[in-house]
Order: sequence, then structure tokens, then C-alpha cells
Amino acid sequence: MILKIFLKELKDTLRDRRTMMTMLVIPLLLFPVIMNVFISVSEDFQVEAATKKIKIGMVGTKDNLIYQELKDIPEVIGKKEIIFYADTLAMLKDLKKDSIQLAVFVPINSTSILKSMGTLPIRFYHNATDMGMEERAKGYMSIIEEKQRYKRYDELHVDVSKINPIQTSYINIASDKEMIGKLAGGILPYIFIAFGFIGCMYPAIDLFTGEKERGTMETLLTTPVTRWQILLGKMGVVVLSGLTAASCALLGLFVSIEVMDMIPNKELLGIVHSILSPGFIVMMYSLLIPLTVFFAGVMIPICIHAKSFKEAQSIITPLNIVMVLPAMVGFFPGIELNALTAAIPVVNVVLSTKELIAGTLEIGHVVISVTVMVTLALLAVFVSYKRFDNETNIIV
Repeated sequence: MILKIFLKELKDTLRDRRTMMTMLVIPLLLFPVIMNVFISVSEDFQVEAATKKIKIGMVGTKDNLIYQELKDIPEVIGKKEIIFYADTLAMLKDLKKDSIQLAVFVPINSTSILKSMGTLPIRFYHNATDMGMEERAKGYMSIIEEKQRYKRYDELHVDVSKINPIQTSYINIASDKEMIGKLAGGILPYIFIAFGFIGCMYPAIDLFTGEKERGTMETLLTTPVTRWQILLGKMGVVVLSGLTAASCALLGLFVSIEVMDMIPNKELLGIVHSILSPGFIVMMYSLLIPLTVFFAGVMIPICIHAKSFKEAQSIITPLNIVMVLPAMVGFFPGIELNALTAAIPVVNVVLSTKELIAGTLEIGHVVISVTVMVTLALLAVFVSYKRFDNETNIIV
């Protein structure tokens, strides 16, 4: 009977265009497009910031060394035009108006400072909201500083090797797979959670609140089927919808990588392929299934209680933020999966996925995470049943 109810409700759900859009079309088609546009725009901004012609304001005279050095730097790292100002205030005023993109103050006695073997103080001003300008300034000065440093070594007849008693090397022992997992692994569970929740939302509202509005719930209750069978049949469709939406998001990500060539680096592409292995997929769904059941179990009591589709939607939509917000933990560095975080719902799924991608997942933490999510899923099912068994909630 549960299977028959499930198939009947699934057929009705598949006829709903709104549900199909949120479950299939949006994650499968729009996600690759959005990712491709986002990456393309980011790359364009980075290239533009690194190569566009900028105006540099300078307080000083043309005979100062910094002006000569800046002028001689090749335009490989970006074209530039140097504009002189009589005072710092006028220069900073133009910097705020974006008439110039960088401002530099060079002391008037810069030549004498360098000749006396002193340290020349240089102040660069930039607007932090103008992306890439600080990097341009540091790039210019690193060239000038290194050139002047070795020039002074020669003037002092100093052997460079004698003034560097220690040579330090920093070696990264983390594999590329671990780096991807720790730095970018937060996006995959975030996508799953967001689309899984949205995929559950519309079927849950339609199968419970929608039935009440249409007046078909009473007809269904007159059939010789127990209420828990009706509930499980309907809940099965809600859970399947959430899993389908999350799976389509994963498929959309795969299409983005393979078809749209979002990762041109072949070595990095091979690492991504090794991550998206059958074992990874199985482990992901072992966390995703109880999470989706939990989502369904949270939504269904709300849908049973709501008197109209609009009321249910107005309650569940803000709930989306509450459920998805913990998923952003995956973007924060330094938060690791341990016995404590493995016991926090949603957060444990995100951190477990990050560790899974990195290949550093400990079995004990997985057991805690899965146990917590399965327990919450069963509790959510029980609460849904108690609400559904209440006559006043299912009859309008």
C-alpha cells in the first residue's frame, strides 16, 4: 500500500511544472551556466585588474629615484601613467574620486637619503575597493626594492651569502586532493543542502497543504489504508524529490567541468575525477539521505498545520535560510570535523564532505555524523506522524 501511494503521489508530482523546474531544470541547466558565468566574470576582473592602464599620483620631483625606476619598469605587469602633485591632500582627493588609482609619496630629499645609506620611506595609498591595486603597487615596489638592495650591496662590497645566515624552505606536504578538499570542499555540500531543501519544499507543500486546499485529503482518508502508510508514501515522494534535486546539482557540476571545460588544467581535472569516484558518491548519499529525510520531516508538520499553500510557503521559505546557513561553515578555514562538530546537524554533513574530498575522513567521526542524522531523521518522521494523526490538522 505504501508503494501504491508513493507511485500515485509521484505521478501527480511529476505533472507539476513548478516542482519539475525546482527539482530538475534549475539545478541541471542553470547551475552550469551560473558557474560558467561566475568563473568567466571573475577571470575577466582579475585580468583587467592586472593589465589595465592605471594613473599613479606622485608627490615629489621628477629627479627622484622612485619616479625613474617606476618609469623604467616594463609594461608587462600593466601600463601606467605618472601624474605629479604639489601636495598630498590634492592627490588623495583625486584618489578618492578614482581620477588616479594609486598614490605615492616620495620625500623631497630622497636622493640624499639614499646617498647617505639611509632608508628611504615610501608611502603608497590605494583604495581597497579597487581590486588589484594593492597588488600592482607591491609588484612595482618589489622590483625597485630588490634592484636597490643589490645595488647597495655592491656599493658596500658586501657578499650577499655572508649576510644571509639562514635559508628557509617551506614545503607543503598536503596533496592536491587535500588542498582542494580543505579550500574548496565547502561548495559541494552547500550545493547539495541548498538544492536538497528546495527540492523537498514544493512537493511537501503540494502533497499535504495542497491536498487540504483541493479537498482530496478527506477522500484519501476514507480508503482502507492506515495513516502511517499514507504518510510514508507521501514522505517518500518528498525525500525522492530532494535527492533528485541534489543529484541534478551534482550532475550539473559534472557537466560544468566536463562539457564547459571549467578546469583547463589536466592534472587538476584528474584530481577532480578521482574525487568524484563511486566510493565518494556512496559515502555522500549515506550522509545526504538522512539529511533529506530530516528536511522532509521538518517541512511536513508545517505543511500539515498550514491552512493554505501560501501560508505553508511563507513559513518554509525563511526556514530555508535557517537550514542552509550552517552549511556556510564549510567556507570558513580552521573549522575541522571532530567529535563535537560531528554531533551538530547539517554542520556535520558539510565538514564530513570536506574531509571526504580531502581523503582525511576518520571512521569514528563518520559514525557519529550518520548516527546523529539518522536519529534526527527518525525523530522528524515520528513528529510528522503525530501531526498527521491529529484530526484537526488534516481536515480544513
